[in-house]
Amino acid sequence: MYETLQILQIKKKIMDKYLKWIATGFLMIGAACNSLNIYPIGPIATLIGGVCWLAVSIMWREAALITTNLVLSTITLIGLVYTYIQ
Repeated sequence: MYETLQILQIKKKIMDKYLKWIATGFLMIGAACNSLNIYPIGPIATLIGGVCWLAVSIMWREAALITTNLVLSTITLIGLVYTYIQ
């Protein structure tokens, strides 16, 4: 039982390590595209990055990060829906 928990913890650390960098990359791409008025790629990349960071923050159980990424992802999604699905 203890060994299984250790394996799960190791897999979680590996997964969040890669996921947080993938999320950061998407946020950088989203910010660059938004500043260059490349739509809808900018908001979509920002949304993907925010949702990935939300997943990481849930794994870490960090309330401040969960709140921040949930709110920012929701705002981005609402903006996309409002702009492109009217």
